[in-house]
Amino acid sequence: MKKSLFYYLFAVLCAVNLFSSCSENESIAVPIDSELAGKYKGKLDVSISQNGTEIPGGTINSQIINVTKAGDNAVSLSITDFSFMGIEIGDINLENCVLTANGDNYEFTGTTKVEAELLTADVDATGVFSNGSLNLNLDIDATLTGGVKQAVKVTYSGTRLKGDESSEAKITSFVFDRKVAEVDSLVIGESVINEEAKTITFMVADTAKAEYLTALVPTIEVSKGATVVPASGEAQDFSNGKVVTYTVTAEDGTVAEYKASISGNVVVYDFENWTVDKTQTSEENQYPIAEGGWASCNQAVLFIKAFGALATPPISYTGGWPITSTQDVHSGKLAASMESVDTQGSDNMMGQKVPKVTAGSLFLGNFNPLAAMSSAMKATEFGIPYYKEPVKVTGYYKYTPGTEFYNADGKLQEGVTDKCSLSAVLYEVSNENETLYGDDIYTSDKIVAKVIFTSDQVVEEYTPFELNLEYVKEYNPEKLYKFAVIFSASADGAAYNAAVGSKLVVDNVAIINK
Repeated sequence: MKKSLFYYLFAVLCAVNLFSSCSENESIAVPIDSELAGKYKGKLDVSISQNGTEIPGGTINSQIINVTKAGDNAVSLSITDFSFMGIEIGDINLENCVLTANGDNYEFTGTTKVEAELLTADVDATGVFSNGSLNLNLDIDATLTGGVKQAVKVTYSGTRLKGDESSEAKITSFVFDRKVAEVDSLVIGESVINEEAKTITFMVADTAKAEYLTALVPTIEVSKGATVVPASGEAQDFSNGKVVTYTVTAEDGTVAEYKASISGNVVVYDFENWTVDKTQTSEENQYPIAEGGWASCNQAVLFIKAFGALATPPISYTGGWPITSTQDVHSGKLAASMESVDTQGSDNMMGQKVPKVTAGSLFLGNFNPLAAMSSAMKATEFGIPYYKEPVKVTGYYKYTPGTEFYNADGKLQEGVTDKCSLSAVLYEVSNENETLYGDDIYTSDKIVAKVIFTSDQVVEEYTPFELNLEYVKEYNPEKLYKFAVIFSASADGAAYNAAVGSKLVVDNVAIINK
């Protein structure tokens, strides 16, 4: 007989009042209220006999059985919300069981005959109370229509609760530690436990393949005295949107269920890897580059250094690079530092204006120095090809505005405080060569989603930021997109309004996708 058919029949059997009565015996004085009645918590096992072989049918490690007084020498037992192998059976009640003393123990038996549409079954129940414990055995002999026999055994062993046990059934911590399993390094950031919704969500790296997500190993902490199934340290399959249900049972048997799943994938930029522009033969012109698709105003400063002598009036820039790595980190070894620098200013350098202050800016995209010769705004080609749906950009930042703010005409503006800018823009393209520039990155009708954060406040310690993208058009995975993340120490730097010395530092930047 197929197991699935038996599970259905067993559910039918239970649904038609599994236990009708217990065996009668002579009246004895039993301390039911003080020693027997109450809640018992313990382990329940189901096994199925098939062709002489016992097949495990499921285990519940924290099953509650309620025992109540039914008379001076009788009790009733109830298994609440009984289930096994994912099958919900409901409450199983064993009524008016007469007790027989055997030394310090109290024994009881019960039988019933069940008749249903597809089967008849004889049920034998035996149990014993012993020094605060309860052991119960159920033997079920079912005869299916057509004469097929099926035998099932249920065993239970539990301990009487004192009544002062905690009812708290919470998951208090749910973490992935690569020291426990290397595959856990795919999880990015911390898990989010929503106690009200009873959900647990976490992010994984965008490089995580489905096959790698089939064996993530969460380390779980629960309320004091509670238990959780599946247990902490057991590998689980979270691939392809699968949801894992965790059942927490409190000391007193209170049960809570949590649904755990991956909420999205993450692209991480930790700024640990830097190189220099080796196309420059002179070491002093080899500007720093943050690896991972980042471009910066370093190339604009290089352009000024190379052609400043041709400007009217001439420029001789001898300062440092505005974009560098720094050991002032939130975590790891390096972070990205952006500082607006004094590039002196010029009305004409090869047909283009040079700002008094060049804003320290770092962005995903490309800097095109040749385009700068015809239009400074066309030099910044914002965005990289992007094949996911971004939701937000997170990270940590520090900021100090400079003390001398100059406008586009190079005039000092007393009382004006500079601002930093952290932004992100997703826009649609017809091909990967199409781009948005400094003059339309925030205004183009190609924009699908964007977010801009600015602040003139001094931030001395690393502070988290979260840029939640606001969609103005529906995302379509069939279309082509580019995505730009832009950081600037001077928010209006593209218009040549900035303060000398404004400094923005960012670290541990993450793009979170659906």
